[in-house]
Amino acid sequence: MNLSSIILIAIALSIDACVVSFAHGLILEKNRLKNLLQLAVVTAVFQAVMPIIGYFVTRPFYKYLEPVGKWIIFAIFMYLGIKIIKESFEEDRDIPCCLSFQCLIFIGIATSIDALAAGITFAITSTDIFKAAVIIGITTFIFSAVGFLGGYCLKKLPTRFLEIFAGILLIFLSVKSLF
Repeated sequence: MNLSSIILIAIALSIDACVVSFAHGLILEKNRLKNLLQLAVVTAVFQAVMPIIGYFVTRPFYKYLEPVGKWIIFAIFMYLGIKIIKESFEEDRDIPCCLSFQCLIFIGIATSIDALAAGITFAITSTDIFKAAVIIGITTFIFSAVGFLGGYCLKKLPTRFLEIFAGILLIFLSVKSLF
C-alpha cells in the first residue's frame, strides 16, 4: 500500500477521535491543556496499536487470504465507510464526557476498533505495519487535538460532516483496492 493510501486511511480512522475530542472540548471547562493532551495521547496510542494487533493476528493466515485479499479489503473498507456514514445520522448518540482513567481507556478502545480492521488490510497488502502505525498515531494525535480545540472554539460545528467525509474516504479506498 502506498503512502498516500496510508495517509487517507489515517485521516479516516482519526475522525472518531476528533469527534469525541470535539465533544469533550465543548463541555470541559477546566484543565483544558491537560484534557486535550490526555485525549490526544490515549486515542493516538490506541489507534497506533490496534492495527498492529490486527496485522499480527492476520499475518499467519496470509497465504490463505492473499488470493481474495483485494475483496477482503474492499469489504472491510466498504463496511467501515457505510457504518461511519450511517452512524453520523443517528440522533441520540451518547459521547461520554469524562476523563477518568477508565473513561480514557474506554474512549481509546471505542475510537480504535476500526483501526483493528485496518491492520488486517495492512497484513493482506504486506504494508510496513510500523510505518503505518506511526502515521496513524500521529494523524490521530493531531486530529484529536484539533477536535478538542475546535469544540472549545467552535461550539456549533456539526460533526456529522466530518463523519460523512471519513465514511466517503473509506468507501473510496474500498473501490480503489479493486484496481
